[in-house]
Amino acid sequence: MTPPTGRPTIEDVAAASSVSVATVSRALRGLPNVASATRARVAAAAAALNYEVDPRASGLATGKTMTIGLVAPLFGLWYADRVVVGAEGVVAREGYDLLVTSVRDVDSLDAFLERARSFGRRIDGALLIDLFAGGDQLDRLGELGVPAVSVGEDLGRWPSVSVDNELAAATATRHLLDTGHTRIGLIGGVQHNTLSSPVPERRRRGWEAALTDAGLPADPELAVNGGFVVEGGATGLSTLLELDDPPTAVFCMSDRMALGALNEARRRGLHVPRDLSIIGFDDDDIAESLGLSTMRQPVASLGATAAELLLGMIAGEEPAQRSVTLPVDLVVRASSAGGSVD
Repeated sequence: MTPPTGRPTIEDVAAASSVSVATVSRALRGLPNVASATRARVAAAAAALNYEVDPRASGLATGKTMTIGLVAPLFGLWYADRVVVGAEGVVAREGYDLLVTSVRDVDSLDAFLERARSFGRRIDGALLIDLFAGGDQLDRLGELGVPAVSVGEDLGRWPSVSVDNELAAATATRHLLDTGHTRIGLIGGVQHNTLSSPVPERRRRGWEAALTDAGLPADPELAVNGGFVVEGGATGLSTLLELDDPPTAVFCMSDRMALGALNEARRRGLHVPRDLSIIGFDDDDIAESLGLSTMRQPVASLGATAAELLLGMIAGEEPAQRSVTLPVDLVVRASSAGGSVD
């Protein structure tokens, strides 16, 4: 094979390997639906020509921006940051940049929707992280005009990657039931100053379903609001412990609230788990060091899976699944199964 004069192009590789430019692009990016023999032939031709993939030049040639838009609330918090890290690793590998914007409340969502069309012109696709929109808001989001994937919630209009919050909460509650508890409190509620989210209600339904399946009442006075913050977990546990018939175990809808509950239990001189068992949700960075039992969310995998799905859509692929549900695993530590967190 005689290398062409000047810098080799993707067209040169296509001609040398007797395939289309699109096939060369897919083969060199490692995308599916390319035969092994074809992929090897393309790789050999690229190596012989000393061809290197230039995503920027490819973007100019195809009219792509080589940019993925990522919209999420509450940057700076563990969940959103980990989703972004998972997504960024995938898009960077494919030569894309992330254009990140924060939408933390109704006013900022409305402001974003006002400029959705102009935002869409700057990106090739969008990752919508915990963007709990509905009705007219979804119609306005459609003005992005690019492929999109929602993370954390199935918005119906686009493919989604999420977890089953109801099942995970039921699993956490069943763990407490299996360790002998029959009066199990719930610390949950809503996050302050954020978009309305269906997640707390789904986790509450899981708690209720597990108790009902065990033939126990889901006593409303055992469910208190902790606001998804450490201080709320402490306040919530204090409220529960002051009941005439307090719980012997507590499911917290987040590890942050579980941390607050652990602090309050310690302040009251209670031994965890002998006097009170506690389980959280997330497997936040703090959980293992605290000996906290929890439900482990695959947060980085949510971002990575969504990014892979979105890049396929940008390349013209039809998603094999429009709704992807990743597992949430029970992690049992000292706060609910022997030992001590004190």
